[in-house]
Amino acid sequence: MLRESHILLFSIFIAGLCSIVYELLIATTGAYFLGDSVTQFSITIGVYMAFMGVGSYLSKWVNDNTLLAQFIVYELMLALIGGSSVPLLYFCYAQGWHFQSMSIVLTALIGVFVGLEIPLLSRLMEKHYTLKVNLANVLSIDYLGALIATLVFPLALLPWLGVFKTSLLFGLINLSIALSLLWYFYDQFPKTQAHLLRLFLVLVLSTLAGLMLFSKALNHHWNETVFEDRIVHSEQSHYQQLIMTKNKDDLRLYLNGGLQFSAIDEYRYHESLIHLPLQRQTDTRQVLILGGGDGLAARELLKYPHIEAITLVDLDPAVAELARSNVHLKKLNQDALLNPKVRVLNQDAFVYLTDTRHKYDLIVVDLPDPKTISLSRLYSKQFYTLVKHRLNTQGIMVTQATSPYFAKEAFWSIHNTAAAAGFHSVTPYHADIPSFGNWGFVMACKAKCPIQHQALPATRFYDPNIEPLLMTFPADMHNTNSKVSSLDQPHVLYYYLDGWKYWN
Repeated sequence: MLRESHILLFSIFIAGLCSIVYELLIATTGAYFLGDSVTQFSITIGVYMAFMGVGSYLSKWVNDNTLLAQFIVYELMLALIGGSSVPLLYFCYAQGWHFQSMSIVLTALIGVFVGLEIPLLSRLMEKHYTLKVNLANVLSIDYLGALIATLVFPLALLPWLGVFKTSLLFGLINLSIALSLLWYFYDQFPKTQAHLLRLFLVLVLSTLAGLMLFSKALNHHWNETVFEDRIVHSEQSHYQQLIMTKNKDDLRLYLNGGLQFSAIDEYRYHESLIHLPLQRQTDTRQVLILGGGDGLAARELLKYPHIEAITLVDLDPAVAELARSNVHLKKLNQDALLNPKVRVLNQDAFVYLTDTRHKYDLIVVDLPDPKTISLSRLYSKQFYTLVKHRLNTQGIMVTQATSPYFAKEAFWSIHNTAAAAGFHSVTPYHADIPSFGNWGFVMACKAKCPIQHQALPATRFYDPNIEPLLMTFPADMHNTNSKVSSLDQPHVLYYYLDGWKYWN
């Protein structure tokens, strides 16, 4: 027979399960939209823990006579606010409201209600167990729920449902606490109070269930609000949200809301990235691309018949699969990833360089900007040292290096960091790409790097004659004394965030 203590133990487990997921959801959503995952998780954890303390303190004012009823109300509030937190953040971002402020307010509110849970549940359990057994049961079950949540969130919930639906799902799961308590103790409440609690529960359930039912339509509407062009592909992968839009001849790919390329002018970027270093090699055979899952860098490389093999290492398999299967992207990359010369590996670039012993003539680093701590490690001295070790004697590395105009300090930090890794010569250059503005690149040669001017395939932008212009920087983009970035001190991350904050 179901006992009162069983209902309360179930409530403790669900409380632990949901509370940590809300924290993860808000921090992850903040990292998606604002970047800098360290800051987002730090702010979320700090605010969350502080307001949990506030909630715990406030619990002493809850009257014993109305303890159960108030606890049910708090759980209903928590389910409503926690469950709708990500939809609210999406709406806030789409409307251009202050996203960070909304994130902090939601975190604080959730923290207060979570802080109320354990003290109130402990008081409800007092009549069933002694104090030491009660505390042991409450805390151990709560922590067990939190452990399960932290394992399930990155491995199943995020890749299968995404943050939007996961938020609503856990609001509904959280609601089961109020539902089970109200069901079991319904007859113990005064009639009017029981009716009001039931009405509140129905309202919260209807809200969350309605949002879940229409989540696809809401997501579509949100995407249409944020992205001006028609959406032709939308996907939440294990690592990120992929959105592809199309407007006449302009195909655009967005990862977590950030533009990766525009078909109108991407050739300027990829021709600058690929052909300039290849003009310094006459016998390029083996090429490694780190990133570049869209296949556009590989497309440019395949214009050189003497290149024998291209290894493309990209963490997210969803991007490469899109490049292989989407009719619009396949047309743009000219089926590059279906070419037998191209081998795709879904690995972390840093890990791959650490594990492989293969040597390459050219290594192309076509990775996202260093806007998070995990990405900034791919712009560190240690990373460029690994790249140098994986190059043949006459090998060359080239990397995209963000904008020398919008994020000048970050650009020159990348340049200075590559130089500190011990390359023979390091050359900065830049090109105007209308979709992005003025964009920078850094080329590093392991040995002497003379201009060879091998036969140039058909290009729309790059020509050896424009190289002096690409390598000339006006006064407002001149070299700075930006610090070398390392794993321990990721200066490039802070330079990048500081530079771009004025333009976002």
